[in-house]
Parts: sequence; C-alpha cells; structure tokens
Amino acid sequence: MRSASIQPLYDAIATGRLRGFTVPAFNLRGLVEVAARAVFRAARKLEAGAFIFEISRGEMSYTGLRPRDFADSVGRAARGEGWTDPVFLQGDHFQFDPRGYAADPAAETEAVKALTREAVAAGFLNIDIDPSTLVVLDRPTLREQQRTNFERSAELTGFIRTLQPPGVDISVGGEIGEVGKSNSTVEEFEAFFEGYRELWKGKPISKMSVQAGTEHGGTVLPDGTRARVAVDFEVHRRISEACRRRGLGGTVQHGASTLPEELFPEFPRTGCIEIHLATELQRTIFNHPSFPGDLRRDMESWVTRTRPPEWKETQTPAQNLERSIKRAWGPFRERIDRIPTREIQEALEEKIGRYLTLLGASGTRGAVANFVEG
Repeated sequence: MRSASIQPLYDAIATGRLRGFTVPAFNLRGLVEVAARAVFRAARKLEAGAFIFEISRGEMSYTGLRPRDFADSVGRAARGEGWTDPVFLQGDHFQFDPRGYAADPAAETEAVKALTREAVAAGFLNIDIDPSTLVVLDRPTLREQQRTNFERSAELTGFIRTLQPPGVDISVGGEIGEVGKSNSTVEEFEAFFEGYRELWKGKPISKMSVQAGTEHGGTVLPDGTRARVAVDFEVHRRISEACRRRGLGGTVQHGASTLPEELFPEFPRTGCIEIHLATELQRTIFNHPSFPGDLRRDMESWVTRTRPPEWKETQTPAQNLERSIKRAWGPFRERIDRIPTREIQEALEEKIGRYLTLLGASGTRGAVANFVEG
C-alpha cells in the first residue's frame, strides 16, 4: 500500500490549480477490510483517486481498533483489489478531552501526542488535530475564546512536523467549531489563524473544519429517524475564501453522511474540500437484510443494558439505540467479523459510488497522479 499525504492536492486547490470536487473521508468503524474493498471497487469504476480512509480517537476507543489494525486492514484491501495508487490514511478528530485537559493540561496534551506518534508510525500521513473542544465562548473576545485552541493547534502542528518522513508534509487539519454547536464565522477563523501563525511559522494546517449546522450521527427524532438538517453553505463559501487567502485549501464538513443526497453537490460548489462520512456507512451494514437478526438483537440488548455515554434518559429507546449502537462495534467485533459480507459489500460499494459522484470526486485519479507522490 502506497500511504501518502493529501497535502499536495490541497495545496493545488489553495492556489487555484485544482477545483470542482470535495474529497470524501470514510470513517470505517468495523469490517474495515470489507468496506475498504468496497471503496476501492467504486473508485476504480469511477476513476476516482481523491478519497480518504479515517478513524477518530473516539472511534478507536469504542471499536478497539488501533492505528496499526486500521492501516493493516486497508492495506489488505488495497492488495486484494490490486490498488497501487496512493492511499490516504487519516487520524480524524484527534480531540482534546476538555475534562482531562481541565484536570491536567500537560497529561492530556501528551495523550494526543502519543496517539499521533502511534498513527504516523502506522502510516497515517494525514492528522486532524482538534482542540476546538477547548474553546471558551464566554471569554470577551474571539481571540481569547480561541486562544487555547490555537495554542494547542500550533504546538501539535510543530510536533507532527518532527514526525513526518523525509520529503513529506503531513496534512494537518484544524477545527474552530465543535460539531453540533454554533455555526462558525469568518471572524472566528481569522482570530484562530492569526494567533496560530504567531506561534507556528512553519508549514501550516491545510484545511479548517467548521460547523455549518450538522451534528455527528444526524439529529435523531423520537422514532429513531433523522430530521432534515439545514446546512448553511454560506459558512463554507465565506470561510473557504478566507482559507485560500491564507494559503489553506478550504473548509471541512463533519457529520454529513445522514444529509439528503441532493445536498452533496453543493459542497464542491461552495469550496468545501473535505467531507466526513461515518454514520450512514454504519447503517448500511447494521440495517442490511443479510445482517443477522440475532446479532442485531444482542447488540441492542447490550446497548440497553450498559447505557453508553450517548444514552440520555430524556430520549426515547429508538433515539438512544440509534445514537448508541456504534458502541457495540468493539464488544461484538468477533461476531461481526464472521457474518456473510458479499451483499453488504455490494451495498457499500453502491453507496460509496454515489458519494464519489455527487461530490465530484469521480475522475480525480489523474489529479492525484499529477500532484501526489505515494
């Protein structure tokens, strides 16, 4: 597997040499090899090269998958599909726990650094650091609200630059608005970036994650379905323009897989360079007709019994199961790994192909070949 950094592609977008597509980043929480093969198959059919495989700090915790496990599974998928083009592995939401940081800032920072070191050693050449959880909105100015965020982001960028292989700029992502909270503004971005650049003078972040109205996992209604969410695409347009003035590729959208598919073409039109897709891929697996019913019932029973952090007494059982079922990946991984997967893989391939098409990422294999050395 030719693990690579997507930084050169984002640099080309920042300077106007490339445009017209948004890179999908696929969070694979389980059946990683099966799902990755589906991605490679869809990509080959559509001549796509600009796509990312990723896993977050939180997902590693509840799935039991470490960076090496994830990288090895994607590598097996690449070999199995004969994929020889660059492969982009990304550490998603390498997030600071605000409670841990409040108790011991140095220890929490070191925990994020240790995970980053582990990920880079496993071939992750794209890292999204996320101290946006440390933003304090009741401080008097935007700069002070973002201060801890830009201080830790600068520190982590410098740390990552010490880990990167010779000749490689790891793509580092930053974030100004925690997903599910208030929508981001250009003024917040400018306050963050000015403080960040005062502290870090080297190669900066390549992109900026923003909040534009979505929520991780979607907004779950009492019956377990999801509400239609209004995405403020002007957030992407305005902040992406500000990003490019600063030499960054553009904005990043989290919590998007449950959005109506007719919204997806708007992301490349408004300058969003990357979109993270997780929950709908999970739903494609867990809700597939060939997924064993007894296994699903055991997973739901475990969730109801253990009541993970997403469980809220004020929500209905349907809401709680939809929000919490992701926690079953780790405890039931061995049983999930034994299920028949051919039809599930076909369903994933179809869905991933639609994402690639709607986001304009089909036909990007040539762009990756031109700009990225794997």
